Amino acid sequence: MKNNILLYLTIISIFSFNTYSQKAKLATADKKYDNYAYVDAIKTYERVAEKGYKSADMFKKLGNAYYFNAELDKAAKWYGELFAINTPDLEPEYYYRYSQSLRSIGQNDKANEMLELFNQKLGNDNRGKLFKKNTNYLEAIKANSGRYEVEDAGINSKYSDYGTTIYLNKIVFASARDTGSLGHRKHTWTNQYFTNLYSADLGDNMTPGSPHKFGATINSKFHESTPAFTNDGKTMYFTRNNYLDGKKGKDGNEITLVKIYKASLENDKWSNITELPFDSNNYSTAHPALSPDGKALYFASDMPGTLGQSDLYKVKINDDGTFGTPENLGSTINTEGRETFPFVNDENEIYFASDGHPGLGGLDVFVSKINTDGSFSEVQNVGENVNSPKDDFAYLIDTKSRRGFFSSNRDGGQGYDDIYKFLETKRLTCEQLLYGEITDLTTAELLSDAKITLYDSQFNLVSTTTSNVNGNYSFTVECGKTYNVRAEKPEYTTKEQKITIASDKGKTYLPIALEKEKCKVTVGDDLGKCFGIKMIYFDFDKSNIRVEAAIDLEKILDVMSQYPTMKLDIRSHTDSRGTFKYNEALSDRRAKSTINWLIKNGIDSSRLTGKGFGESQLVNKCSDTIECTEEEHQLNRRSEFIITAL
Repeated sequence: MKNNILLYLTIISIFSFNTYSQKAKLATADKKYDNYAYVDAIKTYERVAEKGYKSADMFKKLGNAYYFNAELDKAAKWYGELFAINTPDLEPEYYYRYSQSLRSIGQNDKANEMLELFNQKLGNDNRGKLFKKNTNYLEAIKANSGRYEVEDAGINSKYSDYGTTIYLNKIVFASARDTGSLGHRKHTWTNQYFTNLYSADLGDNMTPGSPHKFGATINSKFHESTPAFTNDGKTMYFTRNNYLDGKKGKDGNEITLVKIYKASLENDKWSNITELPFDSNNYSTAHPALSPDGKALYFASDMPGTLGQSDLYKVKINDDGTFGTPENLGSTINTEGRETFPFVNDENEIYFASDGHPGLGGLDVFVSKINTDGSFSEVQNVGENVNSPKDDFAYLIDTKSRRGFFSSNRDGGQGYDDIYKFLETKRLTCEQLLYGEITDLTTAELLSDAKITLYDSQFNLVSTTTSNVNGNYSFTVECGKTYNVRAEKPEYTTKEQKITIASDKGKTYLPIALEKEKCKVTVGDDLGKCFGIKMIYFDFDKSNIRVEAAIDLEKILDVMSQYPTMKLDIRSHTDSRGTFKYNEALSDRRAKSTINWLIKNGIDSSRLTGKGFGESQLVNKCSDTIECTEEEHQLNRRSEFIITAL
């Protein structure tokens, strides 16, 4: 790398969801019974809810059941119950569904209110989950390569030419080419002439014509470079050595740094040159770039608070022309190295040069998406053709034509630095494979022919597929985005899961287990599995029925009321923590409390038996001498409702 590639303007080196087990087996798989009961879980939920029991999970299931079947009037009822209990951290999609359901019954004002809340919640959601490159970053760069047709821009000299911008169908850039004037001076470190601004008309395919000096009132005897123009063409920001009105400023070490200046176009001349309020004699600011709406200025600086040698910053431009406080773009963009030459396009992308992010050598060009909340998505190397083992920087692209310019000191150029033009032939997208299998929640059987629908974060349809004979499905998705995956199959309850894709290329695994709408049970089966009841909750060290337990017991009560000859053996289990005798006694009290609750609510005692087994029937290795996780112990703390007669 040539020394001090970004020192054109200064004489110091500043810039220049849950997964499900597939190994579960149906306990009665080898048994044959003629007498079965088909339990309609949704109807049971509904009857339990009608009794006044409230549960966010239950209301979600009820609302979704009717929403997915286009019975929006019924969906509105249960979504209304969901919102009435003020569920914390409710997913944004429920606001959307409720609004749609309300609209179907003519409650448009309330529907609009829900839709506004939906939009607010989605806007505040940070989608971007950013990750640094791993040791395989060269493979990622290779995957991003070969997307450009690159050639000499046709405006280069044997000196340094770099840093382009577009202004009134012209290209404006910095050049150290010798104009032949007696006052033209060379930089003592590089032996290059100080740079001035030049411009050239743009022809077809953004081909530059012959360069000419730009703005006599802008160019001085020191460096000027990297201009940025407002959309109306009347205001210009540019970089210059600390020099204004014939006075040269220096820092405490007698070094002349660089600043960003502002100029106004009056009578076809640039005038009213002023430095920006956040400039300083003691640090550098350079390489301004405007946001497409002109309300923010991006730049590079080593001001206090910088993470590395130079960082990228953003400052708000107020309506009255004043400026806010510069904000560091943060660690997703900035590193301990140099980040510089920002460019922001109308597709909310920020391009910049960096030697801190993994690259091909020297400065590489990188890109990141600017999210709606102001955060940044994964930083990606734009790949070879633009990037090389040397320094590559000052990238600019027109999003309509996909043509643009960048600067480089790569081998084969005409001068110290050269400007190259390019055509992007393929867009840069980071893609992942989202895949998984569809299974039966109870039996872990692989389910084929399930309909899988992929929606974006705002529930716009993206794609649809069906699971194959092995229950597998897959979608190609974009890195860093949030999706909603809906799985449907006849006789099963439709299920939907939210997934945020990682920001690196690769695969994301999302298995989905579907619950039968009508649970098929027989003698020997656990009725609790129909409703996903793993345990009946009690307060610690007690056997009193809690509210959460009562909701689940209402489901058992409802089924027993529908099948008056059904008998249950209620079994309570603990984990191995505590003494064997204590656990056995505690679990037995809890089993009896469960039986008493059912008897109290109308079930004849002759239909119920029960016992506590303590820790005698562990389902895994977690005995007294084995160290286990809390999740592993949880598997042993379970309640069973075994059907003994139908």
